[in-house]
Amino acid sequence: MEKQMLKSRLPPIPAGDIRSTRHRQIDYTPVDWKGYFDQQDEITVGNDRFHVYKSGKSGPVLLFLHGGGFSGLTWALLSTAIQQSIECRCVALDFRAHGESKCADENDLSTDTLTNDVGNVVTALFGDEAPPPVVLIGHSMGGAIGVDVAHRGIIPSLTALVVIDVVEGTACEALGSMRSFLGNRPRAFESLERAIEWSLKTGQIRNIDSAKVSVIGQLKSIDSGSDFQQSVSNQSNIIAEETEEEAAASNHEVPAQTNKYTWRLDLMKTEQFWKGWFTGLSKKFLGVPVPKMLLLAGVDRLDKDLTIGQMQGKFQMKVLPKCGHCVHEDVPDEVAEILVSFLKRHKLV
Repeated sequence: MEKQMLKSRLPPIPAGDIRSTRHRQIDYTPVDWKGYFDQQDEITVGNDRFHVYKSGKSGPVLLFLHGGGFSGLTWALLSTAIQQSIECRCVALDFRAHGESKCADENDLSTDTLTNDVGNVVTALFGDEAPPPVVLIGHSMGGAIGVDVAHRGIIPSLTALVVIDVVEGTACEALGSMRSFLGNRPRAFESLERAIEWSLKTGQIRNIDSAKVSVIGQLKSIDSGSDFQQSVSNQSNIIAEETEEEAAASNHEVPAQTNKYTWRLDLMKTEQFWKGWFTGLSKKFLGVPVPKMLLLAGVDRLDKDLTIGQMQGKFQMKVLPKCGHCVHEDVPDEVAEILVSFLKRHKLV
């Protein structure tokens, strides 16, 4: 009786919460990009080949710039949701050293280089004489690069700028904990399914549908002779079928696991560029002359300059507090609704 009374007082587990499926078989099978984009393309700029995902045939171009370590696939669900409401073209770029892009120098991820890459890709895609209206939408590192692109006027037909969950003050403060975060990540996975499961259980991505298409772009296959060919490290034991305690209780052995996938980009090697991505971000953002929007996972992320600018009405801001850092992946439908409303408000679609 007491158990029933206690149970009745407990709040229900939200739908889609990964904890609610703990004792159920969850399908972590990867999903192909073709379910979300019309085509993929390779843009050649000198000795560099930039990979893009595209959908839509008319209307303004929504150019999506992903965060560090991610790929253009991070925008799969959002781009689909947006195109259900408005007519537009979506282009999701893989930055150099990310996703399927292959560049001669993948060690230079400075702000200047990444900004110039965006300008070169837009020129190669649409020409530099009369490019279509472009709306830049960037997340984290991609948001910072988008601001720099807009600030420098590299895209003459830029009509709007949207930055997702990156603020100068908060980003610079977080750099101190980045090494610890990256050091605690599994170095490799035995399968794509394990990587997807890890991303969900650690909260990196909180939407299983998005994780199943997005995580693939963060990884690369390990060759048989690679140094990564080893058992899954202790730090990634959370992705095993059984924990050691569960295996002992059931008299089962935890099977030996062989790694087949590792991260496409070793983010630890990009540390020299972290500060450069975010320094001066707030002032550059406020100085961009086109309509601007800032989407945040928490209002506490605003720094002084942005707080003043927001009070002066220099940009539109929306807060989605029930999300993680990957706001656009966690709640793509909500973000799509906000973006469509923003674009219609400024008569851009």
